[in-house]
Amino acid sequence: MIHVEKYHGTGNDFVIVDAAAEVPDRRAFARRVCDRDTGIEHENSPRRGADGVLFLALEDEFDPPRVVMTLVQPDGSVAAMCGNGARCAAKWAAERTGADEVMIDTQSGTRHAVVDGDVVTIEMGRPRFDPDEVPVDADAPLVEQSVEGLTVTAVNTGVPHAVAVVEDVDAVDLDAVAPPVRHAAVFPRGANVTLASSDGDGYRQRTFERGVEGETDSCGTGAVAVAAVAHRLGRVDTDETVRVSPPGGDLDVTVTADGSTLRGPVAHEFTTEVRATPAPADD
Repeated sequence: MIHVEKYHGTGNDFVIVDAAAEVPDRRAFARRVCDRDTGIEHENSPRRGADGVLFLALEDEFDPPRVVMTLVQPDGSVAAMCGNGARCAAKWAAERTGADEVMIDTQSGTRHAVVDGDVVTIEMGRPRFDPDEVPVDADAPLVEQSVEGLTVTAVNTGVPHAVAVVEDVDAVDLDAVAPPVRHAAVFPRGANVTLASSDGDGYRQRTFERGVEGETDSCGTGAVAVAAVAHRLGRVDTDETVRVSPPGGDLDVTVTADGSTLRGPVAHEFTTEVRATPAPADD
């Protein structure tokens, strides 16, 4: 048995495991505990399973403390970055150290986070549109081009996103339109598929996540992708803070000339113990 905790950022939920815990097969562990039908459950959690497992190595000898973050997704794949996951990691580290600033080491780079109570703000880096950096199989940035019938703009905000600005995100059958785009040949490593629609004061968001292979209640890199694409298309100004609202709640995104930030709430759901390996089958 190993000690685990569950956190969520605007509904994007993660099982957190101290990286020192002995988990022989992290990919298999994530597939098992994240399953929405048979995965981890608790009376304090509204849903069974999770959107991923965060294996966190806390290095509290540094000032500010550092956390090495590895996100294993429900399909067993490893994601280079996750905005809401990194915010949850920062809150987890802050609760253990008393710090209000945390450095998060991800495969997409080191990100600085500020923890103010239950609100966490994290640097997300510079959104990248260059074909080699998304990546897309193209000679020029893919901006408002048709991919499998959906008009999208491709951007990397730690992971690749295909963002479609539509009239109403709820009017689109995301489960139908997203998989062909997610697997389109123009995206050699696949892409998350994010819908955005203006609601006057900001943008509503829905995201079909690569690795989850379905829609999530929130996606931090997707929220940053929405703001970055809105900026690219001239819909918002540089340094303007944009409210982006996935189904799980509101996030604030600011895109500057040098980078971007993501701000929103984080909540602790429960603490429990689970098996590091599956229970033996009955004879």
